[in-house]
Amino acid sequence: MEIFFEELQPFNINRDIIESVINKIILNELKEGGSISVIFCHDDYLLDINKQYLNHNYFTDIITFDYTENEIIGGDLFISVDRLKENAKKYDTEFIIELYRVVFHGILHLLGYNDKTNDEKVIMKEKENHYLKEVDFSLF
Repeated sequence: MEIFFEELQPFNINRDIIESVINKIILNELKEGGSISVIFCHDDYLLDINKQYLNHNYFTDIITFDYTENEIIGGDLFISVDRLKENAKKYDTEFIIELYRVVFHGILHLLGYNDKTNDEKVIMKEKENHYLKEVDFSLF
């Protein structure tokens, strides 16, 4: 797994913990992990990607590009740090918890979960919450 910071200052993130939990999610879902990149960026950068590749003209917290082949999970997760900060305030949670929630959301997309319908959104949220419980946030 690789972590990149696109057009912003790197911030402290425990790569080992996040990689360990991602691998655990993939194994729990009975899949094999491949190449996964997490790219942290600003709103404007992600908005450009949203317009260019998805024809959407709005801010979002994450865009996932799925490169899974032959059941080996892979892809790029582009995550807006600006959205993470705003969501953390909006949902009255800590930034680091929101960061992990959004990373898990992207991984769940790579694993085949969707969030288009209300039923899919419920399943996705349940999975996110389940895996958030696997992280010991007292280590941060």
